[in-house]
Order: sequence, then structure tokens, then C-alpha cells
Amino acid sequence: MDMVKSKDKHVKNFSQRKETLMRIVVCIVTGIILALWRYLIGVFIVINFVYSLFTAKRLKELAELSEIWNTQWYLFQKYMTFVTNVRPFPFTKLAKNMSKFE
Repeated sequence: MDMVKSKDKHVKNFSQRKETLMRIVVCIVTGIILALWRYLIGVFIVINFVYSLFTAKRLKELAELSEIWNTQWYLFQKYMTFVTNVRPFPFTKLAKNMSKFE
């Protein structure tokens, strides 16, 4: 019985070490994608700001695209700070937005 527990603990420890090392790859790949994407979000902010000044309305589509980035960034941070072992985009599908356009 003790041998089975010892083996299960060893497998679990190996799995956690593997996931910890995988964070290096995720940090590089997802970090580059989100950093580049952030520049696009900056452009969306400027466009939405100017549009709002002249029309007194916001562009819903740009706000929703920005929320996709917000959600992915949050999930990336959760993974990198060891809150979860669920890998972020592009290692999984894009998650649903955490908030909606109001």
C-alpha cells in the first residue's frame, strides 16, 4: 500500500515539474503573442477615443475585440503565477470573454 502511495506521489511531483518547465515555453510564446496584440489594442483605444469624441458613441466591435485580449491576458497571468495549471492561448482555445460590452 505504501509503495502505491509513493509511486502516485512521484508521478504527481514529476507532472508538476513538467508543468513548471512548460511555463517557460508558454511565457515565451504566449508572451510574444500578447505583447504584439497589445499594440493593436492601443490602436483600438485611440480609434475608439476619437470616434467617441465625434459621435458620442463607442464602437462595440472594437470594445469586444479588446475584451478578448483582456481575458487572454488575465488567463495568462493566472497560469504564470501558478494559480492554475490550465494553459492559456495558443495552447488551448480562446476562452470566452469574462465581461460583456455595456
